[in-house]
This record gives sequence, C-alpha cells and structure tokens, in this order.
Amino acid sequence: MSGATRAVLLSMAMSLALSGCGGTEVVRPTVSVSVGQQLIDLKKAHDSGALSDKEYQSQKAQLINSVQ
Repeated sequence: MSGATRAVLLSMAMSLALSGCGGTEVVRPTVSVSVGQQLIDLKKAHDSGALSDKEYQSQKAQLINSVQ
C-alpha cells in the first residue's frame, strides 16, 4: 500500500472515530511524506495504469513546483 493510500485511509478512520465525539474541534492527523516518496508513489500509480500520462505529468509537475 502506498504512503498516499495509507494517509487517505488514516484520515478516513480518524474522521469516523471523531464523528461520534460531539465536539466542534476539527483534528487532522499530521502525515509527513517526502516529495521523493510522493513521486515514487505517483510513478507506481502511473505504471499500474491508475494514472494516465496526462494525470501523471500534471501531478508530478505540481509536486516539483511545490518545493521550488
């Protein structure tokens, strides 16, 4: 399972767990995934067919631009 997938699943689990608390405070888990790991995950998604060439190039450019 990729880091991005784990982050989404963790976020969903936290949302479900907190939905019954009745409080108004929004708590978001801190997920620290390096840009390098995100690029690796994107490449795997592209290679598996989950992302088209256009989607892959777009998301890769966004990641690279986010650190410049």
